[in-house]
Amino acid sequence: MGGFFGVASKDDCVDDLFYGTDYHCHLGTRRGGLAVRNSNGLTRFIHNITNSQFRSKFESDILTMHGTMGIGVISDYEDQPLIIGSHLGAYAIVTVGVVGNLQELARQAFGKRTTHFSEMSGGEVNPTELVATLINQGATFEEGIRLAQQQVKGSCSILLLSDQGIYAARDRLGRTPVMLGQKDGATAVTSESCAFYNLGYEPVRDLGPGEIVFLNSKEHVQLQPPGEQMQICTFLWVYYGYPASTYEGVNVEQARYRCGAALARREKVTVDLAAGIPDSGSAHAVGYANQARIPLARPFVKYTPTWPRSFMPQDQRVRDLVARMKLIPIREIIAGQRLLFCEDSIVRGTQLGDTIRRLFDYGAKEVHMRPACPPLLYGCEHLNFSRSRSEMDLAARKAIVRLEGAQPADIEPYADPDNNKHAAMVEIIRDQLGLTSLRYQRLDDLVEAVGLPRQKLCTDCWTRRDGAGCTACD
Repeated sequence: MGGFFGVASKDDCVDDLFYGTDYHCHLGTRRGGLAVRNSNGLTRFIHNITNSQFRSKFESDILTMHGTMGIGVISDYEDQPLIIGSHLGAYAIVTVGVVGNLQELARQAFGKRTTHFSEMSGGEVNPTELVATLINQGATFEEGIRLAQQQVKGSCSILLLSDQGIYAARDRLGRTPVMLGQKDGATAVTSESCAFYNLGYEPVRDLGPGEIVFLNSKEHVQLQPPGEQMQICTFLWVYYGYPASTYEGVNVEQARYRCGAALARREKVTVDLAAGIPDSGSAHAVGYANQARIPLARPFVKYTPTWPRSFMPQDQRVRDLVARMKLIPIREIIAGQRLLFCEDSIVRGTQLGDTIRRLFDYGAKEVHMRPACPPLLYGCEHLNFSRSRSEMDLAARKAIVRLEGAQPADIEPYADPDNNKHAAMVEIIRDQLGLTSLRYQRLDDLVEAVGLPRQKLCTDCWTRRDGAGCTACD
């Protein structure tokens, strides 16, 4: 996935840039980067944050950084920011999203015979460098950004730091959020509105899909108005958006309460308490418990001082170990109880299965699971939060193979919660996880909980039959 933060200030901006970028660490786990501009030009630092906190890697760097304008990024893939020399002048650039036609665009660029790209591991092209190459085709930054957005299939939000100010562009279908904020003497742009509050910025507004703005310390100027079609990622409210953030006027924490309440309204089983799988299921469990009028408890607590996020290591064995070690059970709450857990989603289910076994080992009488979204049937084509996972590794896909003997040509019937095939798929997942019962959120309930019109939401990871996302970016 990834996220960015930019600021233009009449005074030194480095502290705001440092802390504002740090507030995006939940969105990426591999690289962090900062770039600032002052009278001497551009200064940049990039660090690997796979096994270290962003703050610890950059604390010494920011002592040497000074400038009134800067951009920062947390990336789950490539090194950023890049510093580019071009006919437009020297600039720094960061991007968020997935360039779905990366190889096609690279071949077209190579066809011009004067283009080259720095090599990444595995011989891949750095998507941000490719986007910069597209921008350099324009006579101005504004024209170049517009050209890049027109050519990219997938999603690409951009921050570009020039010597005049910062250009900010939201991806063409608005899959990722971009917001403007302001305080006396400074203007900022961010992927997460929660980055504004403790730094004294007041949120101004969301950029619309495909909108381009230019900002300096005093103001922001619209260069391209937003398009009419939006496909913002619904998973922002389900899982990876930060609870304190608000996108398109909808706060994440409150949306998760509504998700949990929707699950409770359809409940038929009787349990002793509700809980969330820490931390992603916690807010959903609050909504569930309040609606069901049952106690909310914490059968597991997360030990965060030393254990990193479970999806950080690339090795599955290490990832499973981290997931196990950071969740500490509380026997006194578990033993003899009928427990109902809310979770954001079930992806592969490998770590969840181990968690459920531990609950029964510690004396749980029953363990029920209520994911806050429907079964994941498709890998994400538009963002980077599931890049390393094969679609065939999804728990729902593996269950379908068990039922059908192979992947059927049409799996959409499994997305219909009222279809017998859906029920059979869920039963296989329940059995494999060892749950007493399993029931997923319905997509219509999820959309209602978010509170935006269905046509403005990308729901492609759950169903593609009626979604616009898979065709609108072509």
